[in-house]
Amino acid sequence: MTETSRRNFLLTGLALPVALESATSSSFTVQQPNTPIKLTYRDLGKTGLKPTIVGFGCMITSDQSVVERAADLGINYFDTARGYQGGNNERMVGAALKSKRKNLIISTKTMSRTKEEALQHIDASLKELGTDYVDIWHLHMKNRPEDLTDGLLEAQQIAKQAGKARFLGVSTHDFPRLLPALLDKAPHFDVVLSMYNFTMSPDLTAAFESAAKAGLGTIAMKVMAGGAGMGRGKPNPIMQREGALLSALKWVLKNPNVHTAIPSITDMEQLDENIRACSETFTGADEKILAAHLESIRPLYCRTCGACTGKCAQGIPVAEVLRFLSYSEGYGQFQLARENYLSLPSEIRNARCDACTECTIQCPNGVQVARRVRRAQELLA
Repeated sequence: MTETSRRNFLLTGLALPVALESATSSSFTVQQPNTPIKLTYRDLGKTGLKPTIVGFGCMITSDQSVVERAADLGINYFDTARGYQGGNNERMVGAALKSKRKNLIISTKTMSRTKEEALQHIDASLKELGTDYVDIWHLHMKNRPEDLTDGLLEAQQIAKQAGKARFLGVSTHDFPRLLPALLDKAPHFDVVLSMYNFTMSPDLTAAFESAAKAGLGTIAMKVMAGGAGMGRGKPNPIMQREGALLSALKWVLKNPNVHTAIPSITDMEQLDENIRACSETFTGADEKILAAHLESIRPLYCRTCGACTGKCAQGIPVAEVLRFLSYSEGYGQFQLARENYLSLPSEIRNARCDACTECTIQCPNGVQVARRVRRAQELLA
């Protein structure tokens, strides 16, 4: 897809009128001191679950009180994973939500590659979360049809039949490529979790629509396009003042085929701002904020369009490396970034952009690939 067509998509997508709430949506208002909070819900595919349209991505949360307050305010969907914070994230989430467990939707994920390891992971997750079951159990970071092995699918079915997981899902960073395989394996999967934000191409929006029409529950992650400190490693005061994060979340939520979104939340200020997105519509002002924000992050943020796949002369998986870098420079999570980088094969970890006289990749979206990958190598290797 050309840069011109992508730019046209962005401007068209941003300008789309806010979709009317469908018949599967509902809302009510919780009155807090001095602040009315409107909570809106959507059906999660055919599961019968009805999450708040703003959920809670717990990956980088370390403050238990923020999770507790979110549940007190009425957010009912919380997402964690076996590998987050070395297992400590599940333990914290479980402790925070234990008293309200029956009224909440909790999902966790496994990055395991074998049936045996996956079954060990679900048992460990339940122990750490302090619950007998999770509402959704995802196979984590599966981007190719061949990642959905028979062994992993069997492990999910065993967990479901044992009552350890009510519904089965998969998380992906390449939804359009994986979607045909998900539909082909129906009715095994109930839910799909995919990255989705205002920078991305039309095929991702189309994938959400196709999945929703097929009855899959759809969940959006990476909704903030890199986070508050993209390229800086600390919060960007200009972006925060102008409300780019709130605008980005509102952009995602105006798509009725997104049943819930799980932005990362680390403090009370972020929590309050994200809840606002439940009751605020996407406006022309938001459109202008995001158009300006796109220009500021264009050299930095990888939109995972796939144009660079297989084109690095040293075999570096550019999109993955830039995603790891965004964990550090966008979300301020250096340790998470480094752990992911060091999980790469040694030949990839040891590769250096300085060894090439000229980069073989020219990003159609304007990302300064060689500069960004070099930055990841300097920071994380």
